[in-house]
Amino acid sequence: MADFITVEVAYALPERQSLLTVNVAPDSSVQQIIEQSGILQQFSEIDLSNQKVGVWSRPVKLDDRVKAGDRIEIYRPLIADPKDLRRRRAEKAKEEGRADKVTGGRPHEAKTSSE
Repeated sequence: MADFITVEVAYALPERQSLLTVNVAPDSSVQQIIEQSGILQQFSEIDLSNQKVGVWSRPVKLDDRVKAGDRIEIYRPLIADPKDLRRRRAEKAKEEGRADKVTGGRPHEAKTSSE
């Protein structure tokens, strides 16, 4: 068994990103790897008790283990609910006549030209 494995830790803000390569013991947890990487010192806003983490876009828990070559990703909190944003866009499209008021879909050509 190898003494160390190599993993990456990633975090991104709109204006600044960081991808760190870390050599860790094979039995290290996600949280231990994040702490060892030093990324928490680079980005003081990271709060592991509130933010989700994943490995290659797959959500994981802080006590999960990783394998060599994995990339741990720390996700930023959402600033808006995606479902709510889509609902607002759909309502606006209905008001502007770009969407059918009943179905929410695109207006039917034959229906709009006969009116």
